[in-house]
Amino acid sequence: MACNFVFAQNEQQITATLHENAKSINIQQKITFTNHSKDTLNQIYLYDWNNAYQNKNTALAKRFAEEFDKSLHFANEEQRGNTKIISLIDKNFNPLNWKRLEADDIIKVQLKSPVYPGENYILDVTYTIKLPSAEFTGYGYNKNGRIKLEYWYLSPIPYTTDWNLYSNMNLNDMYLEPSNYSIGFNYPISLHLTTNADSITEKPVDSYIQSKLYFKNAKSVKFYLEPTKTFTTIETEHVLFKTNIVPVNISEPVSFLSLDKVSRFLNTYLDNKEQIKILISESDYRKNPIYGLSQLPSFLRPFQDQFIYELKLLKTSLNNYLLEAIDADPRKDKWVFDTIETYLMMQFIEDYYPDMKMAGNFANIWGIKSFHFSQMDFNEQYQMYYMLMARKHIDQPMSMERDSLIKFNNNIANKYKAGIGLKYLDDYNEDKIGIPVISEFLNSGNTTKENFENLLVSNSKKDINWFFNDYVNSTKKIDYKITCIKENKDSLNIRVKNKMTANVPISLYTFKNKQLVNKYWLENINDTKTINIKNNGEDKFVLNYEKIIPEYNQRNNYKSTKGFLLNHKPLQVRLFQDAEDPNYNQVFFMPEFGFNLYDGLILGTKLYNKTLLTKPFLYTIRPQYGFSSKDIVGGASVQYRQFVENSNLFLINYALSGAYYHYAEGLVYKSFTPSVSFTFRPEDLRSNKRQRLNVRAVNIERQEDTLVVLENPSYTVFNARYLNYNNDILNYKSWFIDAQVGNKFSKVSFNYEYRKLYNSNRQLNIRVFGGKFIHNNTNTNYFDFALDRPTDYLFDYNYLGRSENSGLFSQQLIMAEGGFKSKLIPQYSNDWMLTTNFSTSIYRWIEAYGDLGFVKNKHMPTKFVYDSGIRLNLVTDYFELYLPVYSNNGWEISDPSYANNIRFVVTISPRALTGLFTRKWF
Repeated sequence: MACNFVFAQNEQQITATLHENAKSINIQQKITFTNHSKDTLNQIYLYDWNNAYQNKNTALAKRFAEEFDKSLHFANEEQRGNTKIISLIDKNFNPLNWKRLEADDIIKVQLKSPVYPGENYILDVTYTIKLPSAEFTGYGYNKNGRIKLEYWYLSPIPYTTDWNLYSNMNLNDMYLEPSNYSIGFNYPISLHLTTNADSITEKPVDSYIQSKLYFKNAKSVKFYLEPTKTFTTIETEHVLFKTNIVPVNISEPVSFLSLDKVSRFLNTYLDNKEQIKILISESDYRKNPIYGLSQLPSFLRPFQDQFIYELKLLKTSLNNYLLEAIDADPRKDKWVFDTIETYLMMQFIEDYYPDMKMAGNFANIWGIKSFHFSQMDFNEQYQMYYMLMARKHIDQPMSMERDSLIKFNNNIANKYKAGIGLKYLDDYNEDKIGIPVISEFLNSGNTTKENFENLLVSNSKKDINWFFNDYVNSTKKIDYKITCIKENKDSLNIRVKNKMTANVPISLYTFKNKQLVNKYWLENINDTKTINIKNNGEDKFVLNYEKIIPEYNQRNNYKSTKGFLLNHKPLQVRLFQDAEDPNYNQVFFMPEFGFNLYDGLILGTKLYNKTLLTKPFLYTIRPQYGFSSKDIVGGASVQYRQFVENSNLFLINYALSGAYYHYAEGLVYKSFTPSVSFTFRPEDLRSNKRQRLNVRAVNIERQEDTLVVLENPSYTVFNARYLNYNNDILNYKSWFIDAQVGNKFSKVSFNYEYRKLYNSNRQLNIRVFGGKFIHNNTNTNYFDFALDRPTDYLFDYNYLGRSENSGLFSQQLIMAEGGFKSKLIPQYSNDWMLTTNFSTSIYRWIEAYGDLGFVKNKHMPTKFVYDSGIRLNLVTDYFELYLPVYSNNGWEISDPSYANNIRFVVTISPRALTGLFTRKWF
C-alpha cells in the first residue's frame, strides 16, 4: 500500500515459532520505541491484546457481557488466550520492572533511563502467547485448523500529549504509529501462509517453513495460516488483491470484471499514485459487514450476486485501506474513517447502480412494489438507519469514543450519519467537495483529524462551523417547518420555524405547476425566521425536497398556496408495516393471533400507524375474534411520547389503553387505563441502568356470573410504581416500590431481584417481596397478596387461563408477589406478606430453588411457609420449568398426582421474544 506518513522511525524485529498442536507462539521481540512527542518519558506502555482473552474480568470480557454475550464468560481454558512474559530487558540487558494494568491487556514498563524527545529506547522481550478460539472475535484458531493472527505481538502505545491506553474491545481499532517490521516466522509445513507483508522469502527446514517477512511503514501485521489455501492473488491495473472472498454463483470472467470495477473506483477516488496492494478476507468482512445484505438467507436476498460481491469487496477494501492509511486515532476519531468509507460506498452506487432500490429485485414484485420502502433509492437506507436511533433518542455524537457507543451506533448509525453528513456538505456547497477533500487528505502526508477538518473548511465555499458544532460533535436533531406563507404583489413572505435544537442550513424548493422554480438555502434560524423572495407565481414550497438533509421529521416540510386540501396529506392504507412516506398519512394493518383458555385461538388484525421509524404519536386498534368464545374481542391504545433533551429524564409517555376479553368461561372484562410514565437514564447509554415512575388509573368492569355474585364486579385502582433496574447479564439488579389505592383497600409493596453469574459459572438468583395493606375492607381474597398465583385484578399478566384453579393452565407461574411454586395454605394474605425466593446453579441450566416466607392474615397467627425443588432455567423469564421436591406439604415428589404440581413459565409474545435478540444492539 502506498501511503505517505509523517514518521516511520519505530522498528520491530520479531522471531516467532508457531506450535500448531499447542496453539501457541514463542516470540523474541526487539522493540525500538521512538519518542515523537515534546515530553520526556520515564515509562513505556505496550498493547498486549492477546491477553484480553485470559479471564472473565478483562475489559473485553466485560464488553461482551454488556452486550449480553456470555461466550467469553463460559469459555474453558483451552479456548482462552493469554500472554506469558519470560523476560523484559533493555539494550544493556538490564531487567525492567513491568506490570499489567487492571484491564490485563496493557503492560506498563518502567524504564531505567528517560527517553527524551526524538530519542529511541530499545526493549527486548521474550514471551509466549496462547492463541484464543476464533469464535469470540475472529482472531486465533478455529475448528477447521485455520489461524488468523492480528494484534498478536506486543506493540508500543503511541504517546502524543498523553498515553492512549486503549484496551481490546473487539473494535478492531488499535491505535499505532507506523513501523518497520522485520519478522522471522516459523510455522508447520502443513499450513499455508498468506500475509500483507511487502516482501517474503520462505524455505522448508525439517517439518517447518522458515519465512522472512518485511513490512515498511505498516501498522498491522496480518497472518492467515490454513491447512488448505483459500486465498488467491488477483492483479488488476490499479489494485493487487489478496483475498478469500469468494464470488457466489458468478462466473470467473464476471468476477474479474467486478474486481476491475472496484479497482478502477478505488484508483479514481483514492487518487493513489501507485498500485494499491491490499489483503482482504471473509473474516474481515464479517467484522464490518453491509448490514441488511448479509443477514438474509440466500434465497431471500433481493440483490444479484454480482452486486453483493462488489459491495463486499469495496467495503472491506476501504475499511482495511483507511485503517492503514489514516493517522487519526481510530477510537477517538473514527468518524473520519467512517465519513470517507460511507461516502465512497454511496458514490459507488451513484456511479454504477444509480437506479438500484433499497428493495433490490423485490421492488418489481407485485404486492411489494407498492410499498414505499421498495420505491426508496438504495442510498436512502443510510439516512433511515441513522434516523432509527435519532427517533428513539438513543443516538450519540459521531465524535464520541467508540468504546462509549452502543453497538448499533458504533456498527451502523454513526457510520451512516458520517457519510450522509459529507453528502449534506456537497449539497450545501452546490458542488461535490467530498471528492477533492478525500483525495487531498489521503495524499497530504498529514492524515490527522485536524487536517481533515481543515480541508473541509478550506474546500467549502461557505461557513461550515455548524457542521462540527451541531452535527459531528452533538446529537442535536434537525427539524424545520414552514408555518406561514404570505403572498404580496411582487414578493412572498415565508416563515420557517426551527422545531429542534440544531441550527444548521436548510434547503427550500419552490414549485409552480409541479415544476421546480428555485432553490434557496436558509441559515441561522434559531427559532423562527421570515424570508422574503420574489413572487414568481409559485404554488408549492418544500423544505429539504431531495431528502439529503437527515431531518428528524420530514412530514411537515410541505406548504401549498392553492387551498386547504393540498396542505393535508391523503390517507394511505398498507398491509404490513412500511417505511415512512412524508407525502401520506399512513395506516397499516397486519394479521395477529393469540390464545387464552376462554377465547381459544384469537385471530384478528392490528391497525396502527407506526412506521419503520417510530413517531411521537402512536395508536393501535386490535379487532379480533375468539374461536372458542365466538365473540368479538380485542383492544386499543394511543400514546404520545415526549422526549426531553439533555436530561436524565429523557422520556415522558402519555397513554390510554383499553381491552375487551374473557376472563372466565362466558364472562368478559373491560379495561380502560389512562397512564403517564417518566423514564430516566444515565448519560452513559451503554449502561443498562434505568429508572421509571409510572402512574395510572386502572378501570375494570367484569361481567357477573348468574350463579356467583362478585363483591366488586367494577372497580378502579389508582396505582403508582417506581422501578429501578440494572439489566446486566452478570449482575442483574431490580427493585420497585408499588402503591395501590382502591375503593375498599390501599396497600404498598416492595420487590427486589438480584441475579449474579460468578466466575465459577454458578448463577445465584435472589428475590425478596414484601407487602402490607394500609386498610382492607374487602370480603374476598380477590385483592389480597397471593403466595403462588396472583389473581391479577389489574389484568397486567399474560395468563393463559387466569381463572383456573386446577388443570394445566392453573400451573402457569407468574413470578410476582409471593413467587412460591408449591400450592400452600394459606394461599392469600389480607394483612401482610414477606417472602424470599432463591435459586442457584447445579449444572448449566439446571438449578435448585427454595422459597421462604411469612404470611399474616387478619385474626390469624403468622404462618411460616417454605418450598424447594429443581428449576430448569431454559431461557430466563421466558421459558422455565419448576419441579417441586419438598415443602410445607411434605415430599411432593411422592404425590401420586405429582404432574399437577409442576409449574411453568412461558412467554408467547413475539415482541417480548424479539427483545432477546435486539437487546445487545440497543
